Amino acid sequence: MIWTLDEEFATPQGTVRWAAFGSGDPVVLVHGTPYSSLLWRDIAPALANTRRVFVFDHLGFGRSDQREGQDLGLAAHARNFAGLLDHWGLSRPSVVAHDIGGAVALRTLLLEGREYRDLTLFDAVSGGEWERGLFRLILEHADVFRELPDYAHEALVAAHMRHATHAGFRPGVLEAFLAPWLGADGQAAFYRQYRQIRQADTAAYEDLLGEISIPVRIIWGREDRILPPKYAEWLRERIPHAELHWIEGAGHLLQEDAAAQLSAHLTAGFPPDLNGG
Repeated sequence: MIWTLDEEFATPQGTVRWAAFGSGDPVVLVHGTPYSSLLWRDIAPALANTRRVFVFDHLGFGRSDQREGQDLGLAAHARNFAGLLDHWGLSRPSVVAHDIGGAVALRTLLLEGREYRDLTLFDAVSGGEWERGLFRLILEHADVFRELPDYAHEALVAAHMRHATHAGFRPGVLEAFLAPWLGADGQAAFYRQYRQIRQADTAAYEDLLGEISIPVRIIWGREDRILPPKYAEWLRERIPHAELHWIEGAGHLLQEDAAAQLSAHLTAGFPPDLNGG
C-alpha cells in the first residue's frame, strides 16, 4: 500500500514525518492511536481538490521515529503539533482530529496558544472518563503486556483494531496498520506510547472548552465501541455552539467505515455565518 511522507520535522526526541497535498486554504489532519496518517489515504485526496492538506505521523507512530525514552504523552504531542504548525507557517488552519488527535488538537488550541480557523472532532478523545477497556488494562499492567510472546501481541493488536471498525478493513489495510507495531522494536513502541497517554492531560483543559469561540463540528459513528456516543454528547454539552452529526452504521474508524460520508462533511465546510462569511 503506497503512502509516503517525504518531509521531515526535527524535534528534540526524534523526527516527525509529514506530507502536504493540493492548494488552497490549509487544513491539517491529526490521527490517533494506534494508527498513523495512513488513515487519511481516502480523505486527503478528496480535500486536496480544493484545499492545501497537511498530514503527519505523531512521534512514535507510523513512519516517524520510534525509540526508547521518548515523551509520547498528550502534552508532548501537542507541543510537537504546535511546532509543526509554526514550521509550516500556518497561523489559522482548519484542523480535523480523530481519537487522541482530538486531545492533541484541543491542548494545542487551549494550552499551547495556537489559533485555528475551525475545528472538526470525530470519534475523538476530548475529556471526561476515557481511561477504559484495553487501554486501562495496559496502563495498569504495562510490564505484563510488554512481555507478551510476539504471536499473542500481534493477535491482540489486530483484534483491537478490528474492534474499532464496524464494517471491517479492506484487503491489506489491517496489515499496513499492524506493521509499525510488530517485531521486538515495534512491540516495545506500541506499549511505550499507550502507557504515556493519560486522562490528566485532558483534564488540564476541560474547564476551558466552553471558551472556544471558533466554529466546531463534532462527527461520531453511532456504532463506536472504543468511544461510544456518550462521549460525543459529553463534548457537545461543553462546547454548546458546536454542530453534532451522527453517522449511522459506522464505528470508531469513520475513515474506514464511512469515508465518503466523512469526506462529504469535511468538504462541505461550515456555514458562512459561523466562519466569518
